[in-house]
Amino acid sequence: MSRLVNDTFLRALLREPTEHTPIWLMRQAGRYLPEYCETRRRAGSFLDLCKNKDLACEVTLQPLARYDLDAAILFSDILTVPDAMGLGLYFAEGEGPRFERPLKDEWEIRNLTAPDPHAELQYVMDAVSEIRRALDGSVPLIGFSGSPWTLACYMVEGGSSSDYRKVKSLAYSRPDLMHHILTVTADAVTAYLNAQIQSGAQAAMVFDSWGGVLSEEAYHTFSLPYLKRVVDGLIRENDGRRVPSIVFTKGGGLWLERIADIGADAVGLDWTMDIGRARALVGERVALQGNLDPNVLFAPPEVVAAEARKVLDSFGNHPGHVFNLGHGISQFTPPESVSVLVDTVHEHSRALRAGA
Repeated sequence: MSRLVNDTFLRALLREPTEHTPIWLMRQAGRYLPEYCETRRRAGSFLDLCKNKDLACEVTLQPLARYDLDAAILFSDILTVPDAMGLGLYFAEGEGPRFERPLKDEWEIRNLTAPDPHAELQYVMDAVSEIRRALDGSVPLIGFSGSPWTLACYMVEGGSSSDYRKVKSLAYSRPDLMHHILTVTADAVTAYLNAQIQSGAQAAMVFDSWGGVLSEEAYHTFSLPYLKRVVDGLIRENDGRRVPSIVFTKGGGLWLERIADIGADAVGLDWTMDIGRARALVGERVALQGNLDPNVLFAPPEVVAAEARKVLDSFGNHPGHVFNLGHGISQFTPPESVSVLVDTVHEHSRALRAGA
């Protein structure tokens, strides 16, 4: 087993006792950091940044140089998988990610195949290996992917969407084709995450960012079974250590108990559900990750600290909590607010343990 100085994050995911509540932030390496913006400028484009292992490593480590975070997360993008499927990812100025060849015709869907992650996505594996070397056992590295449903939304819509009309129309009118996309994509995501684990990722997270746009029945038809398919196929142990898995459906609080039953070690929560109530619902089944509203970070420092303490107090002095935001950090966040948040989580959670 490789040396790991701070394994608090991994132990919390496995619901083991920890000296403090670990914290990391979704999108913690991002545009709110001036140093990230400078590295991105040097890279020339977002995709060039993702595909350069040295620069991807550099931006992954930047937030850890500023803050006492308990985990690093690979710097990449969820759309690398459909890009490797041949859909032609590009980023249009002011429009976000787009695909040159979104899935429209039945023959295109039938021809969809899962890419070999060690061929088309080797640049991601190279970045994972480089980041692990640079971390030198200081904190764990999280690998990640988008969920099959979320990736399918982009693959059918061609980019972001306000109403998901195209992908929902396909799901309702041709469920056979929708299930084919999801099956192939789930297998691609599983292989992709396992390749990350084999390259050095010590935990795996699946972002189901758009699962919450579905009705309850549609979620249990088109999203949750494919999350389970991915989790069931993940490598569970590597380098002598358990590799925990986290699933996160934004807007999925209504289905929390069902999500907790798919076999992941932890479930991420957005900010719309009280984390204490969530813990009561899932019991001993999973750890929970979350769930401060990212916009709290625009408030004065004393409010940021108070809101962080509320989340910790609601969860209580129990094992199995990883502190995070309820979604990705905003690019407009003052970096100083993150310092307040991280320090408060560590200090208050230690005080909770001491007062037990």
